[in-house]
Amino acid sequence: MALSDPEVRVLAALIEKEAAVPESYPLTLNALRLACNQATNRRPVVSYDDRTVEAALLALKSVGLVRFVHPSHGGRTTRYRHTADERWHLPAGELLVLSALALRGGQTVAEIRSRIERLLPSDEAETVEEMLDSLAARSPEPLAVRLGRRSGERDDRWAAAIGSVSTDDVAADNVVPREATSDDDITGPLGFVEPEWRDDTLRKRVEELEATLASMAARLDRLEQLAAAAGLG
Repeated sequence: MALSDPEVRVLAALIEKEAAVPESYPLTLNALRLACNQATNRRPVVSYDDRTVEAALLALKSVGLVRFVHPSHGGRTTRYRHTADERWHLPAGELLVLSALALRGGQTVAEIRSRIERLLPSDEAETVEEMLDSLAARSPEPLAVRLGRRSGERDDRWAAAIGSVSTDDVAADNVVPREATSDDDITGPLGFVEPEWRDDTLRKRVEELEATLASMAARLDRLEQLAAAAGLG
């Protein structure tokens, strides 16, 4: 199944946030847009507006990968949840591996493991290697593909196979940040080059702060619904 770039980003963000901030899931449009546009753990960094996210949601709904959760009991905000587990019959661990690949591009097993290990269910028995092999063996279409090694690297990289796949799509986690030039491919809005983190602790801290921001936005939406239901809006 070939999804567009916004569709891949929206679907993967929903999968990630279901595990990372379950108390705020399903997500509102505002929280989902923030999840798509966050600056860490994303490659490339994007700047989607509401219209782009809504169009991707409609397309994903049409192929059975997203469900709209309409407001009830006086609420005003529609929320969104993925149904990739139902559509593709995937367990939680494989969903997280797929989302990590879709959000970040080509990665080694070690890189994938470092990004999802805190989100995995405590009873998860499969290793990341086994999950990748299972995703790659899917029939009739694989959901992940092995990219092989790049020159000077020891380990193979993997990529999600639900959208466009490029053998140049790698996660350069140890690259020093630099200025964008006119000859560079723009990787983010307004010429912003995605930040790379040498300090893994700093990267994880920023990710936690962004998850907290998304959770707070979802809670604000909930408070607005309760106020409207009570006639205070």
